[in-house]
Amino acid sequence: MGKTIHWKFACILLIVGFMTAVQFNTVKSPKERDTRDIWAIRNELATEKQLHSELLSEIREFDKTISTYKTLSEEDTGKALAETVDKLFQQAGMTQAIGPGITIEVRPSPESVAFGTPITGISSDLLTHFVNELNRFKGIILEIDGKRFHTLSSIRDINGLTAVNGLHVATPPFSIKIISPTLSDSEKLYNYLLASTIHDDFYLDNLILDITKPTVDVEIRGWSEKFENHFLQELPKGE
Repeated sequence: MGKTIHWKFACILLIVGFMTAVQFNTVKSPKERDTRDIWAIRNELATEKQLHSELLSEIREFDKTISTYKTLSEEDTGKALAETVDKLFQQAGMTQAIGPGITIEVRPSPESVAFGTPITGISSDLLTHFVNELNRFKGIILEIDGKRFHTLSSIRDINGLTAVNGLHVATPPFSIKIISPTLSDSEKLYNYLLASTIHDDFYLDNLILDITKPTVDVEIRGWSEKFENHFLQELPKGE
């Protein structure tokens, strides 16, 4: 009887000990180790802090708009709403834009032309990577091969051809236009692109970037398509 109790007690201690060892090993040795150096972590932290700052700025802007509506009369509120709608149309890329910016010509590399290498279109991965590089600069307005690129735009591979907003991007050469908030911002973007390693990525695909100097009158047309409304409904007048 006593031996049986001791045996059961030993089994329980064995199970508890095994579970404790497994838990300790899981906590001590995670499956995926973070092998980044301190600078990589600092860069990610800086990116998150910048995102946090941008979100706070947007919240302050919305709070300011709400406060403005509360203090206005009914007639002035309608005017403020119309101005807000116009601003949203501009942010959505529905309206034409003219301002300081740069124009980039995507061309076949001279070597590919000299050797008669077949000219193919830009890949969706490369174009996406390039747009991500541009998005380091806030407040820019972008047009790719005559197609307005905005928050609802997409870059996809459709039947082996790169498309923006569902429309195929032309085989190079084609142009990319970028408008910045100020001429100084355009100059910063211009200098950044000149020194960027993105040129190497394009060159591997037998393409080059011909970047013009910033000007004050770059013109980008608005998005010609209409937004589809699936959820909002207009109430009858008087309600």
